[in-house]
Order: sequence, then structure tokens, then C-alpha cells
Amino acid sequence: IKCIKINTFFFFLIRFEKLSLLANKFLQLMNKYNLLLFFIIGVLFTSCIPTNDLIYLQNNKNSATNQSVEEIISKPYRLQINDIVSITIKAIDPKLVEIFNINTTSGSSASSEQALYFNGYTVDDHGNIRIPILGEINVLGKNTEEIRKDIEGKLLEQYFKDEAGIFVNVKLSGFRYTINGEVGSTGSKIIFQEKLNILEAIANSGDILVTGDRKDVIVMRKFPQGNETFHIDLTSGNAVNSNVYILQPNDYIYVKPLKQKTWGTGKTGVESISTIITLLSLATTTYLLLNR
Repeated sequence: IKCIKINTFFFFLIRFEKLSLLANKFLQLMNKYNLLLFFIIGVLFTSCIPTNDLIYLQNNKNSATNQSVEEIISKPYRLQINDIVSITIKAIDPKLVEIFNINTTSGSSASSEQALYFNGYTVDDHGNIRIPILGEINVLGKNTEEIRKDIEGKLLEQYFKDEAGIFVNVKLSGFRYTINGEVGSTGSKIIFQEKLNILEAIANSGDILVTGDRKDVIVMRKFPQGNETFHIDLTSGNAVNSNVYILQPNDYIYVKPLKQKTWGTGKTGVESISTIITLLSLATTTYLLLNR
């Protein structure tokens, strides 16, 4: 009887040890799966681009629902060296002012941008433009309205009377800006309008890509004393109050890439899962080939 009891004890002891080994293996397997699960979740959270990073001009949570309309103050652009202006002079008798107006109806196949370059008045290194009969006029640091008044004043003072009905129109020869980085279409652009904000410029360039950083868009602007760099967060509703929300001619815009593009794990959850599955498949295939 004692032998039977001892054998039974050892039997249960061996069974217990086997169950313990199975439990340990199960726990180890579960730990591996947990680590893999945590890894997958971590990759998904770090690689996916949040929706809040893609929406422009978001209102702050603490702001009121109905906000008062605020006027956007923009200073008139003042001409700099190498700018091109278009000047048109009209009168009751067109023949009186025919010499001032450049004929742009020639049969050349040049595009409108090229025509503006060749037929417009370029500000030279001394800040002057040369107009027939009037000669050189300094326009550096002046806006188009001030230039118009200067030209009109000289014409009425030296060559015409009020009865001639002199009418002077001065405009920039297109609004030029350059955009680079994570946008649909990079390069120098020309828009034929007086004012342009940064959202219009980005829309004209094919919008910012999903991998572009909307929270830190860089704008480089030329001043007489040199270049200055600005940063603007286009996801914030306060972006309209920025000094660079309203662009100036010859501004340079750069959209930086997000970290997700550098990692290459995917922009969405589906792309990230596909990347993980591809890596696991590659690792499994490599393991099987090495252990043949």
C-alpha cells in the first residue's frame, strides 16, 4: 500500500511538472505575441498621420462658436530691384500717348509671361525704370499708386493739359512666387491678380501632399536689407493673422516633409499593416530558407 501511495505521488508530481512546463511555454508564447501586438500597435500609432494634421484653419477648442470677423491688414507692396511693372497711358486722343505704350500685339509665339518680361519696365540696380520721353524715374520702395501719381504729375506738368484726359495705369506684371517641397506642383508661379494669400498659392500648386507638414510652413521674403524667414501654422485658425498669410511678390514657400515619409511605414493604417505583413513574410521566408 505504501508503494502504491508513493507511486501515485510521483505520478502526480510528474504530471504537475509537465503542466508547469506547458504553462511556462504558453506564457512565453503569449509574451511573444503580446510583444508583437504592442509592436504592431506602436507602429500604427506612430506611422499614421492624424486627421488634425491635415485640416486647415482649425478653431481652438476654447474659442467661441460665433467669432467676430476681423479685418486682415496687408501693407501695399513696395517695388524692389528686378521687379517688372506694366504701365499703360491713355488719353482722349490715343495718338498723343502712342509713344508711351509698348505694342504687345506682335505675332510672336511667346507666352504671356515672356511677353511681360520683354515688354514690361524692369527696375534696374539703381531702382529706376526708363520711360519714353520721361526718361528715368526712380520707383524703388514705392507702391504702384505712388508711381502712378508721379508719372501722371510729370505728364501734366511738362507735356499735356488737363483737357487731354490723361489716364495712367500702373500694375505689377503678374504676382510671382516660388513654392517647393511636399506640394503637388513645385516651381515658380505667376498669378494675374493684385493680392494673393498663402492658401490660394498652395491651392494653385496642387495642394500640400498628405506627407507635408502643414504645421510649420516656411516663407522666405526679400527686403531691401536682405532675406527674412517666417514660419506659419496653417492648421491653426490664427494663421490669417500671420505676417505672411498675405503673400508678397517673389516670396519663397517651402513645405517640409513629415517624419512618416522618412520612416516609410505608410501614411494610413492600411498602408502600415501592409508594410508589417510584408516584413513578417520576408522574415518568415528568410528563416525557412536558412533552416532547410
